[in-house]
Amino acid sequence: MRFVYAVLNKNSTRLILLHLTVNNSSDMNMRWRIPLFFIAIIFASCAKKEPEPQSNQSNISSRPQSAPPVDTYEIVNTYPHDPTAFTEGLQFYNGELYESTGLEGYSTLRRVELATGKVLQKVDLDPKYFGEGIVIFDSKIYQLTYTTEIGFIYDLKTFKQTSTWNYQGQGWSLTSDGTSLIMSNGTERLKFLDPNNLSVVKTIDVQESGMPIENVNELEYIKGEIWANIWRTDRIVRIDPATGNVKGWIDLSELLPPDEMKNVDVLNGIAYDAEHDRIFITGKNWPKLFEIKIKPSAQHPQ
Repeated sequence: MRFVYAVLNKNSTRLILLHLTVNNSSDMNMRWRIPLFFIAIIFASCAKKEPEPQSNQSNISSRPQSAPPVDTYEIVNTYPHDPTAFTEGLQFYNGELYESTGLEGYSTLRRVELATGKVLQKVDLDPKYFGEGIVIFDSKIYQLTYTTEIGFIYDLKTFKQTSTWNYQGQGWSLTSDGTSLIMSNGTERLKFLDPNNLSVVKTIDVQESGMPIENVNELEYIKGEIWANIWRTDRIVRIDPATGNVKGWIDLSELLPPDEMKNVDVLNGIAYDAEHDRIFITGKNWPKLFEIKIKPSAQHPQ
């Protein structure tokens, strides 16, 4: 006689099957078996399931996150700006402003005297192109176009067009971290381009607390951060170039006085004078360009 049993265990319920085999010793030619499958014992576990420990990551993610600080500004200086300039790109270089303007038939690349707003040098784009952002890199000017998926490269001194390149999607703005060109396209995504061949080497998505920040427009690289206008708002967002996370905001409400807002378009245009730590701001068709100083909020002390 021998016992054979099996134990099945699922969802804390145990099923035990018992099989009994009996050998008749008086008749070796006859072996009969009595399967005793009717012996089945089901143990339903009444004990509570032990709770699984939560991971540190879930604990961290569930903690409330502080909102990025919102800084304000004060005006340091005011300069004249061409009110016919539909500003799409702005950069300060060697004491002068370089500006790209948009709209088909009105798009230009220009060099501008800061103090007077006088246009010192200009090239007109073919009327079929809508000019967009610019950046100066290695004695060249790179300029985007809006929907035609073509960019232009100019000699910095002569403004002579030396080359073109193609990209996918819309072109909105350009800046540089000193190694790569950084491009916006109106979404939350920023593309880092190799200046040697204009290929995309990496991308980041601008986000605040996991939510995408779209309509990222004109860009400027300032003190290790990417600053960007957000289209149709009076705010600049400060972006971590490694992660895309929002580090803070700058509220530029009423920078242009309300009585001068007639016949103008949105805030757009950031330029930075790294040598003298000056920030310049303007907008599309604005009659003025402002030098501003950032007033940190209580969350963002200097």
